[in-house]
Amino acid sequence: MDRNLALEFVRITEAAAIAAARFMGRGDEKAADQAAVDAMRKAFDSVRINGTVVIGEGERDEAPMLYIGEKVGSTASDAPAVDIALDPLEGTTICAKGAYGSIAVIAVAERGNFLHAPDTYMDKIAVGPDAKGVVSLDKSAEENISAVAKALNKSVSEVTVVVLDRPRHEDLIARIRKMGARVFLIGDGDVSGAIATGWGESGIDLLLGVGGAPEGVISAAAMKCLGGDFQGRLIFRNDDERARARKMGVQDLDRIYKLEELAKGDVMFVASGVTDGPLLKGIKFLGGHHAKSHSIVMRSKTGTIRTISANHVLSKKMM
Repeated sequence: MDRNLALEFVRITEAAAIAAARFMGRGDEKAADQAAVDAMRKAFDSVRINGTVVIGEGERDEAPMLYIGEKVGSTASDAPAVDIALDPLEGTTICAKGAYGSIAVIAVAERGNFLHAPDTYMDKIAVGPDAKGVVSLDKSAEENISAVAKALNKSVSEVTVVVLDRPRHEDLIARIRKMGARVFLIGDGDVSGAIATGWGESGIDLLLGVGGAPEGVISAAAMKCLGGDFQGRLIFRNDDERARARKMGVQDLDRIYKLEELAKGDVMFVASGVTDGPLLKGIKFLGGHHAKSHSIVMRSKTGTIRTISANHVLSKKMM
């Protein structure tokens, strides 16, 4: 993939983040999501790619979708063919409440290199580069925490585990606390939580728990760029979800997917902050029709990680 595309994708996440941020704290999740989707879809039109959305907005939220299979980009015949995994607004509730850590995110790979994950749940584990290779979903939470502590040269009491704050995680949270590790609960947005494990300044060492499967693929792309590790196992709630998974090509429903199976080859990951979070600052409206954004751009091929702070004149056309 052409590295110059990275800046084009940043413009797309910036547009989605600014659009969503206008609804920050207003309590309207659907309006915030709709604004992000519309802005992202429009911004894609100016990018010279032949893109296909393979991970899009989930149906769970009854949200307006950039749907799976949708073609994006200029779609010129000679444009590079790429697969797109995206979430125009990860953390819709976070944005609506004006809380911590919502982002607009895109991951990009060459055609056929992302797992086509069904819109179901996924058991996940993520760690940064220093703990790569020492964790597994075949191990217990206790075993994984101990392994991470050893790899990071920390005591267990110094290990911080990020977990989605959900009733399904009550037992997991209790077990983590019982062994003396620390729990960092998040209300939404486990892509940010996964990335935080590979972001040294975040203070997060390990992600555990069950979240959305599409977000798992996006997280895997990010962790590949960061040099970290990620595993996921699909969790199905009913026979309809199992049938849908088989239709999308998933044969072994109990398989543990490793990072390279979720995101193959060279990938790019781009995100812009909507509200302040562990990785990115949120959109700031400065008055006088100006706004400031904060984004991250990562490429697995080179391991380069760039943060971009941009000032926008909102009275002018953004793209």
